[in-house]
Amino acid sequence: MNPIGHGLRQDKMEDLIHRIRACVKGGDWRFTLHALERCIERGISPKEVEGAVLSGEVIEYYPYDKYGPTCLIRGLTFTGRILHVLCSVEPVWIITAYDPTLRPDEWDDEFKVRRKR
Repeated sequence: MNPIGHGLRQDKMEDLIHRIRACVKGGDWRFTLHALERCIERGISPKEVEGAVLSGEVIEYYPYDKYGPTCLIRGLTFTGRILHVLCSVEPVWIITAYDPTLRPDEWDDEFKVRRKR
């Protein structure tokens, strides 16, 4: 999966996150079984995922993912915890969520840009 988030125009990224937020606010979003399992393993609640999506920004976009277009959102929970949430775009399904601060070597200081390997 090769992200092209930085190749997507800023206005398109903002439109994307606004559409996703509208779905979440309207209750029109779901968790995959995989996402629920990973969240339980990682101690991440559905409310934390919701907060991260509602406060977040798209940092990577995958137009050709196996689930259809997906994006990686970096956001803050209601308590200020940084999360990354991978979700499909239409319909909005949460695919996974994780705390990027547990692997700081993989991300820049703001956990928005992957470091080159």
